[in-house]
Amino acid sequence: MKRPITLFSGQFADLSLDEFAKKCSDWGYDGVELACWGEHFNVPRALRDPSYVKNLKQLLDSHGLSYSAISSHLVSQAVCDRIDERHRVLLPPAVWGDGEEEGVRRRAEERMKDTARAAAELGVETVVGFTGSSIFHMFNGWPPASPDMIEAGYQDFAERWGRIMDVFEEVGVRFALEAMPGEIGYDIVTCKRAFDAIGNRPSFGLNFDPSHLHWQMLDEVAFLRAFPERIYNVHMKDARRSLDGRRNILASHLPSGHPDRGWDFISVGHGDVPFESIVRTLNDIGYDGPLAVEWEDSNLDRDLGAAESVSYLQKLGFEKPTAAWFSSFTTSE
Repeated sequence: MKRPITLFSGQFADLSLDEFAKKCSDWGYDGVELACWGEHFNVPRALRDPSYVKNLKQLLDSHGLSYSAISSHLVSQAVCDRIDERHRVLLPPAVWGDGEEEGVRRRAEERMKDTARAAAELGVETVVGFTGSSIFHMFNGWPPASPDMIEAGYQDFAERWGRIMDVFEEVGVRFALEAMPGEIGYDIVTCKRAFDAIGNRPSFGLNFDPSHLHWQMLDEVAFLRAFPERIYNVHMKDARRSLDGRRNILASHLPSGHPDRGWDFISVGHGDVPFESIVRTLNDIGYDGPLAVEWEDSNLDRDLGAAESVSYLQKLGFEKPTAAWFSSFTTSE
């Protein structure tokens, strides 16, 4: 079966779900990946009101859209993070509470458990998100961090997310970490260490987003080949590096879209991510899930970008052939 091309709703969370779904259908998307913010998918309501999930499904069905994943990037980031004012604007008031760090982390943990339960109510098998990290701020090695400090960070992740994954497993839902800087796993080495820390539980896998690998100057295809059994969801998002000796990949504390940044997210097909090689590799490793466009581009209208993205991927989202190109040759004379 051909992989569906879906659109992640996070960058459209200011729209009602009906408005967003109509746009997706008009643009030609097969389905949606619903963000757990705005009013696209409300986790507490999904658990307390059976009619909420029923009506949501009917709305998406009326637009001819599938739904195979939900995303909880904002709350999941707070599970392991060092909490500060940046999180306050991201988190629901019930999770932020009084802002005391450990209280925020605990409430985020409980919300992630509820997110697994809500996903099961909706009938989706994958929740996409972040993990946060108590040690990412030590990434540059100065002041020096001891091996014990780094190990403590992985153990903190394993304890908090281990409790969360107990619930995911109880309800038959998987978690897909979007590996990127800021998380406990952001490259091949750190993702392997995260898998080891949490006991290589099959319920904990990856959301492959090549844009985060590209700006780190990592090999996107090598990442896929390192984790062929762990790719539970795919975000199609582009990026472009502008490294000219004056700018670097640390982005210089500049906002997205600033001309002096050393890299930026770009609408699909306008950047430098090798999408054809990625699709061929997804075919090789047997990934048959959705290709979810995550549109981010500070210099392009989002409706234009979303419409272009699905057209671009419809040409690239080909399946692996059922026979080799030379299979039609004959040896008879």
